[in-house]
Amino acid sequence: MQSLQRQASCMSGVRQEDALAIDGVNLYERLGFDTFVQLSTNFYNNVYSDDQQWFRSIFANSTKDDAIQNQYEFFVQRMGGPSLYAHRKGNSALIARHGPYPVTERAAARWLFHMKSALDQTDDIDFDSKTRMFNYFKHTAFFLVAGKELTNHHRLVGNYGVGGKHMGRA
Repeated sequence: MQSLQRQASCMSGVRQEDALAIDGVNLYERLGFDTFVQLSTNFYNNVYSDDQQWFRSIFANSTKDDAIQNQYEFFVQRMGGPSLYAHRKGNSALIARHGPYPVTERAAARWLFHMKSALDQTDDIDFDSKTRMFNYFKHTAFFLVAGKELTNHHRLVGNYGVGGKHMGRA
């Protein structure tokens, strides 16, 4: 089975090297804390006003303020700033944290639609930073989809395949 990173690259159309270009520059130093707060605020304003109920429902178990804080703290940490997210929530473990949610290709595409809009709405993000960030977001969104598919596959194989219970057998 191909690696999750390779599968994410295939699904997203973004090479892993391009997704990891966010590490070539300290985007936190370049853009500043307030930019990440504004980006996350713009994103969740878009999400919570989305006209697609199926998509909004993914976020129903969180308040908008909590979702904004989780996201900007993660972005700050991932893009070169202090470990705000880890100090408050522990290891990010993206696949595990997103496990309870319906992370599908359709949901990833809708998430990216709103993130692209939020990037465009956020002041003071230069073209290079925006490109690096969107490549990272796009690759990561499909990394989560691939991780969800792999988790579901392992669950099925574990329950009904080799080493597990098979239909008709105890």
